[in-house]
Amino acid sequence: MKKAIIFGATGFVGSYLLDELLNNADYEQVTAVVRRNLNINHPKLKRLIGDYYSLPGLKEHMEADEIFITLGETHDYPVLAAQIAKEKGARSVFVVTAVGANVNSRISYVKTKGEIERDIRELDFDHTHFFRPSMIMGERKENRPLERIIMRIWTIIDPFFFGKLNHYKGTEGKNIANAMNNAAKNQLEKVKVYNWRNMKYLL
Repeated sequence: MKKAIIFGATGFVGSYLLDELLNNADYEQVTAVVRRNLNINHPKLKRLIGDYYSLPGLKEHMEADEIFITLGETHDYPVLAAQIAKEKGARSVFVVTAVGANVNSRISYVKTKGEIERDIRELDFDHTHFFRPSMIMGERKENRPLERIIMRIWTIIDPFFFGKLNHYKGTEGKNIANAMNNAAKNQLEKVKVYNWRNMKYLL
């Protein structure tokens, strides 16, 4: 059986992914590194309270076979988490980035995601998985009016993203989590990038 460690477990995709991992019989332990305590009780769950600045001090508790990262826009935290996990023996890394992730992009968000992919790729895990969703769909717990408006617009234009444009289709947060969990069950490639279609095949 394997051990997993997850960063971003309190986020939208991460909360779904944590549930997937805890209910996956392949894992005997799931460590969640979070900034605040989780209101979850599960025999497999190990909690570590920390953030980017305190993470090096948690290194001795971060042993895992696989690391899952569903953090937000920051660059340094995902890369540091992956680096420490690899030093502690992790062989596979699964990271949510963004559609079109590219270090040469003029769009700051997309450029940052590209830099994350570049730097984690350079860590040379046995298996590296990048998940590149476009609009992440689904009901959030937080009250975000602008985000809801954008999702409604996306629902209208989504059918027009077909052919070469299908990687811009929206993906439910729970489906991204499910695809990440399923990707861990059959790892063949050194580096694998999952756009909308690739994630759909994993569901």
